[in-house]
Amino acid sequence: MAAVVSAWMARTTTAAIGVTVIGEFPSDPKSIILKQCKTRKDLQQVHAHLIKTRLIHNPSVTENLLESAAIIIPNSLPYALSIFNSTPHPHRSAYNLMIRALTYHHSPRHSLLLFPHMSRNLVPPDHFTLAALFKACSKLPALTEGQQLHAHALKRGFHSTASVQNTLIHMYAACSSLHLARQVFDEIPHTDLVAWNSIMAGYAINNCWDHVVALFLTMREPFSGVGFDDVTLITVLTACGRLANLELGEWIAEYVEVNGMKKKLNLMTSLLDMYAKCGEVDKARVLFDELERKDVVAWSAMISGYGQANRCSEALGLFREMLRVKVDPNEATMVSVLYSCAILGAVEMGKWVHFYVRRNKLKLTVTLGTALIDFYAKCGSIENAVEVFEKMRVRNVISWTAIIHGLAGNGQGRRALELFHAMREAKVEPNDVTFIAVLSACNHVGLVEEGRELFLSMSRDCGIEPRMEHYGCMVDILGRAGLIDEAFKFVRSMPVEPNAVIWRTLLASCRVHKNVMVGEESFRQITQLEPAHSGDHILLSNIYALVGRSKDALRVRCQMREMGVKKSPGCSLIELEGVVHEFLSEDDEHSHSEEIYRATEEMIKRIKSAGYEPNTAVARIDAEGEDKVVSVSHHSEKLAIAFGLIKTQPGAAIRISKNLRVCIDCHNATKIISKMYNRKIIVRDRNRFHHFHEGSCSCNDYW
Repeated sequence: MAAVVSAWMARTTTAAIGVTVIGEFPSDPKSIILKQCKTRKDLQQVHAHLIKTRLIHNPSVTENLLESAAIIIPNSLPYALSIFNSTPHPHRSAYNLMIRALTYHHSPRHSLLLFPHMSRNLVPPDHFTLAALFKACSKLPALTEGQQLHAHALKRGFHSTASVQNTLIHMYAACSSLHLARQVFDEIPHTDLVAWNSIMAGYAINNCWDHVVALFLTMREPFSGVGFDDVTLITVLTACGRLANLELGEWIAEYVEVNGMKKKLNLMTSLLDMYAKCGEVDKARVLFDELERKDVVAWSAMISGYGQANRCSEALGLFREMLRVKVDPNEATMVSVLYSCAILGAVEMGKWVHFYVRRNKLKLTVTLGTALIDFYAKCGSIENAVEVFEKMRVRNVISWTAIIHGLAGNGQGRRALELFHAMREAKVEPNDVTFIAVLSACNHVGLVEEGRELFLSMSRDCGIEPRMEHYGCMVDILGRAGLIDEAFKFVRSMPVEPNAVIWRTLLASCRVHKNVMVGEESFRQITQLEPAHSGDHILLSNIYALVGRSKDALRVRCQMREMGVKKSPGCSLIELEGVVHEFLSEDDEHSHSEEIYRATEEMIKRIKSAGYEPNTAVARIDAEGEDKVVSVSHHSEKLAIAFGLIKTQPGAAIRISKNLRVCIDCHNATKIISKMYNRKIIVRDRNRFHHFHEGSCSCNDYW
């Protein structure tokens, strides 16, 4: 027992001591101990009086003192342990209380140490003891100890007690032994609602959402004899959101309405979260607006819903409203906001979130840290991402994968490979997504041999069978490097049937390296698998145009029009002073349109003096003569860059997000702009980041 006390004493700081004057001491001091003692000093005064009057030898009084110290008064658990340790013969209820308290104070291992202490002192456990110990096993998790305690429960006949059965189900589920949890549940002769909720919660914590729904459907049957409460419905609504089961979710919504349960905030929050995850964001917003009281969970669910629906501007707008009404965000809020900031490239808002985390000393958990890494990487601030990664005390495979992927996308493929090897040295096993990230790193910097070796080691050394995405990475690695024939043979030799994405990847490489024959075959394969979209036609058209077959290029564009295939318009975003501005190619809808076009013309004129020549091959197909030059000059990223030049301080970095791949003309122009204006320009296109500085790009013109 001394080991338990010393361990806790070492971990816990002494609480600040207040002063309370206690009046006449009653013969039964329970109310004084449990209600009037507010500080450790109060407790010490009462404790001294109990010793003086010998009331300390009354077990019920001692247990009141223990409860106050262990659970009620903050930071007083070490004091409770010292009282417990000085008690000559603690009763079972004292043991039970201390086991509960240690688990409550995040020290479940010390809770389990008290069980052999009970046995040595010949204090028999009861069902309360075992239920509390099962909770401790759940927290660790400790399956072996839990099974030993289960055997003890069977031996003593406590296995039929409801509290033991329910905590036992939860313990096995928390230890990922769902078959044992289900076995306990199935062996209960008459399962009550708590047992049903326990097994459903067990499936939920293991992400077995189909089982949650199946159990609920059984509960709904008249023969089950079991109703359901808001706890049940919250679990099932979570499952509906994960499975996109809108039909069942709406059945629950109707049930809630009919049974007058709309006043339950947690239930309504789960309902709006279900709608959001099922893509019904507007229905979720109606529920959100109807809530009489909105807590941080409700705000976070709605913000997350907008983000998942790719309505990120609305997500950030709602976050600003949340701050305006003075609801403090939590970790879940921050993660959702960072996701939307990453999608929009909203650097300033994301930086504010990071500042808020530091100012409020929020713990840099794996989830929050990974969200920050992802945000900074997707906004082109890769050094900030690395800094966050290095400050994380705990990292998992997702954290490592996020930083490797971030480095790959920001043109630092070799550094990404170094981190991958460091990950292996740290004994963190890569998963299939990690290999997609590291193969992408090889792809972005042309590391063909390294890519080949990693692709082979994935199954050979890590037992991970390649998925379609891994094959796609290899096709891209070979194709970008100009090894078109090898890439074509690789596709033909794949053990799985290549999908349209694989052929599309090869088609894109054919455009870069002007390979008409393989490009035509790739396009033919795409059209056999699915209707070709605008990008496929444009890639083929560009291949023809680049080799001088303008009639064929025009024919493909005409086919697009005849088939009703519309080209996705180029769109670029720039964030200034917390506002995200959107530009379309040759667009005049912006409120500063005239000023922007004047700045664009001045910018083009200045870079032409430095050797820039517009590449009219990427102009609109229907443009003629001088219109081709104008078309190229007014691409969306050029408009966004011009706006950035006139609206930011000289020397400030300009960050642009684009929905399509950066065209060769804009890439060349931006290199010259970065040198002429002495600006760092960071452009995130559909595939990667381009960091332009002093006339060069981080991609080394390999994209």
